[in-house]
Amino acid sequence: MRDLHLNRRGFLRGSLASVPLIGTMLASGANQPEEVSVLKGSRHSVVIPTHEWAGNIEERLDFPSDWNIQVSEMAGHDAPVLDAQQIGTKLAQPIGTKSLRELAAGKQRVVITFDDTTRPTPTYAVAPWIVGELRAAGIAESNILFLGSFGTHRAMTIEEVRKKLGPEILKRYAWTNHNCFYNHQDVGETSFKNRILINQTFMAADLKICVSGIKVHGAAGYGGGAKAVLPGVAALSTVHYNHLEILPHTKTAGPGHVFKNECRLDMIEAARLAKVDFSVQIIYNQKLQPTTVFSGDIADAHYAGSRVAAKHYCCETFKNADVVVSNAYPQCSQADHALGWFNRSLKDGGTGVLIVQHPSAVEPIHYLYNRETGRSGASYFDLTAKQLERKVTGKGGPQNIAMIVYSQYTDRAQMNYYPRGTHFCDQWADVVKILQERHKGTVQVAVYPYGGLQHEDLQLDG
Repeated sequence: MRDLHLNRRGFLRGSLASVPLIGTMLASGANQPEEVSVLKGSRHSVVIPTHEWAGNIEERLDFPSDWNIQVSEMAGHDAPVLDAQQIGTKLAQPIGTKSLRELAAGKQRVVITFDDTTRPTPTYAVAPWIVGELRAAGIAESNILFLGSFGTHRAMTIEEVRKKLGPEILKRYAWTNHNCFYNHQDVGETSFKNRILINQTFMAADLKICVSGIKVHGAAGYGGGAKAVLPGVAALSTVHYNHLEILPHTKTAGPGHVFKNECRLDMIEAARLAKVDFSVQIIYNQKLQPTTVFSGDIADAHYAGSRVAAKHYCCETFKNADVVVSNAYPQCSQADHALGWFNRSLKDGGTGVLIVQHPSAVEPIHYLYNRETGRSGASYFDLTAKQLERKVTGKGGPQNIAMIVYSQYTDRAQMNYYPRGTHFCDQWADVVKILQERHKGTVQVAVYPYGGLQHEDLQLDG
């Protein structure tokens, strides 16, 4: 936690009308912002990460000098970053399985799953070690395939895959997208009565490897592990049963619940039916750099990683703040994941500021939920942000709060995603102007600089 009244080291001060965004030279694509306005007379500034997978830009937020600004960092924000040699050393110590090189001996066809850009997983950091072990075991490059594992999300573009895997991997190894609609193999039924249909290309391999990142997840406890199979490479009907038949009727699901969670246990059974051989689990920092990795059994390696994640990602939760600033990074495509900080930290009558600084903004394509919306008989004209409104306040949450979305990429379709009455600003100075109009005197501000990644103190369920 950083209190700007007590410690201003690391924060910028400025008196110009505008300053360049830090890291703008790294931005990719057209229409990227090049500068950010500076508040006149401002003394308090916070630097936040933005633009995950789209330049990884850092941006400065200025606040009035008489406000009390508290910044909550996750416990592992300064954890040492692993280099390639350290990654290899750790991955060569699998949990619950033989080493990858041993498993690969005598195998012919290998599939390696990886998640999409809605997830912060730095797959490129571990992919070289994985293919190195496979090649050492005698597997030909032409028999190694990377498979996008993203459940009912849209297909990935080649540029997105290049960012996830790294350009050198793409030059030497083939990749393909999962399709949740077609071409699946029935591998059996779980004890929860879920009929498991899995991508037939995944099932055609005689060595199956799953790569995942571990971060908090509202349903599955933590992401990663068996989620690479279900929903990762499963059919729409299989995902539907897990998400909309099991999840709504269980009390065992929730953040940090990975051991006794029926939703996740169904996923693990699916991974067993699909006969996953080896998994790699990654924990990373706020710059999406790996700080520790685990390998081995799809469940056991994930359990070990979750125990570390529970301490690594947790941060101090401020209470009764007038203003809460929650940065949706590094999951702007699913920005609602960062809304929980409003419920946990705002006082009645407070204001929540959601930052969604990413060219793609909120991802509108999720075939499972798109389908369920259509089944209700509603058209686009009928759709509102009622579901999101519940996420903003939550059960027993603060009342009469206002919401501001700060983004330089918001269009009308994006605006329709948010609750009625939401303010939209593409300049930070406009955000502060609204806040000054709503809050007088000494204003208590809580900042969660990467609200889509960090989480409150959690107790695991096992």
